Amino acid sequence: MEKDRDDLAWEEVKTEHIIQNEWIDFRQSAYRFPDGTVFEPYYSYSRRDYVVIVASDTEGNFLCVRQFRQGIKEVTTEFPAGGLERSDGMGYGPETRDSASEDALDAAKRELLEETGYESDEWSYLLKIPSNATIADNYAFVYRAKNCRKVAGQNLDETEFLNVEVHTPQEIEEMIRRGKFQQCVHVMAWLLAKAGMM
Repeated sequence: MEKDRDDLAWEEVKTEHIIQNEWIDFRQSAYRFPDGTVFEPYYSYSRRDYVVIVASDTEGNFLCVRQFRQGIKEVTTEFPAGGLERSDGMGYGPETRDSASEDALDAAKRELLEETGYESDEWSYLLKIPSNATIADNYAFVYRAKNCRKVAGQNLDETEFLNVEVHTPQEIEEMIRRGKFQQCVHVMAWLLAKAGMM
């Protein structure tokens, strides 16, 4: 007899909010496993949902940004991306995600323009996927933008310091092969765009 899929669910029995502010809710929890044992501490967090944009210009080259990523302490090359803005003043949270968050496509268009100064009239939705299903509850919304054209300069947030680069598909493939395109959701976005014949 096939087991119910819910037999694998963990039950959260205790939670402590270690840090909870407008940017992050970092938690320490205790969970009851399906066999009845309790494990702690288990750490998880809530952060803002975000968008990733695989954007190409009118010549078929791809818009990328270079910026410092403090997690790995390196300057990375990646696609334009950024968080969905929220009307409730919070930076995260699934409880009011649908009612409080900016529309994902609107966020993608805004982030592309702010980070690169480019716009597109040819957008397609690729995927919504958990950012890190093991320890986080936020999602990445992945979009494809074609025939982007330069219409403005950058309009960066106070914490953003980034340069725009244009790369051929072959250059992006080579960066991925050499481990120099270092955001996993962005690599996945590239593969999805390729599967859709870019």
